[in-house]
Amino acid sequence: MHKLSRQQLVVLVLLTLSWGVNWPVMKLGVTHYPPLTFRAISIGLGLPILAATLVLARAPFTIPRRHWPELLWLAATNMFVWHACIILAVQTLSSGRAAILGYTMPIFSAVIGALLFRTALSRRGWIGVGAAALGVALLLWHELTQLAGRPLGVLLALFSAASWALGTQLLRRTRIEVPTLTLSFWMIALTAVVMGVLSILFERHLWAAPDAVATWTIAFNAIVICGLAQAAWFYLARGLPPVASTLSVMLIPVLGVFSGALWLGEVLHWQDYAAVLLMVVAIASVLWPARPPAA
Repeated sequence: MHKLSRQQLVVLVLLTLSWGVNWPVMKLGVTHYPPLTFRAISIGLGLPILAATLVLARAPFTIPRRHWPELLWLAATNMFVWHACIILAVQTLSSGRAAILGYTMPIFSAVIGALLFRTALSRRGWIGVGAAALGVALLLWHELTQLAGRPLGVLLALFSAASWALGTQLLRRTRIEVPTLTLSFWMIALTAVVMGVLSILFERHLWAAPDAVATWTIAFNAIVICGLAQAAWFYLARGLPPVASTLSVMLIPVLGVFSGALWLGEVLHWQDYAAVLLMVVAIASVLWPARPPAA
């Protein structure tokens, strides 16, 4: 369906590695620090890094005023809901399973594209969506009992995934004619304000100096995730078709599960290994170059 350029492939590999290992990192962070405040500080500290990247790339900082309403809508669907809901879900669920639920996003994206934007999926596209859905089901095989007792965390993760899916569809169709770095900077800046307000409203009484674990997990999220990886995702989401960009990151929850098992001692089963193969099928279905038509 779409052939990745070498630059897109490098960005995808780095994004997959950084986002994948960040799930247990976030779990450690919110275990030692209030979740909304954890996210607000991470985004706030990551913003200057993104600003420096704009300066080095000589990208403009300004967005025409006529695009501000669309910018706010893009930030709300791609960032506000996702960051607020998923960080609360991580506090409630295990890191690997929160990653799995969060990355039901490609399934939501395919459905939203078909229903709202009349996007026709090829047979390979539906195979990819089906493989991703089956992989998610397998990864949740041993968690249904635990998840049943934590409905709020499950609902928050699924709601954040659906919002992110809608945002990805909108981002691919945006009429804002500015570089992706500029768009990323302002969406992240707006998110920093929103998360800061939520932290003040709901967690001010929990504020305290972060301990060593909270400090390094906040630093990792600020530099790697908010400062670099978020802009990398917007670059892929804007440059690839929605289904290709969403299914291309389906190895991230797999990394989340395995890194969580390595760091946090979660037990793996045969379903986890089968899900790895299904995620590879999902990615290949949308990114493997199609055979050219016969002459």
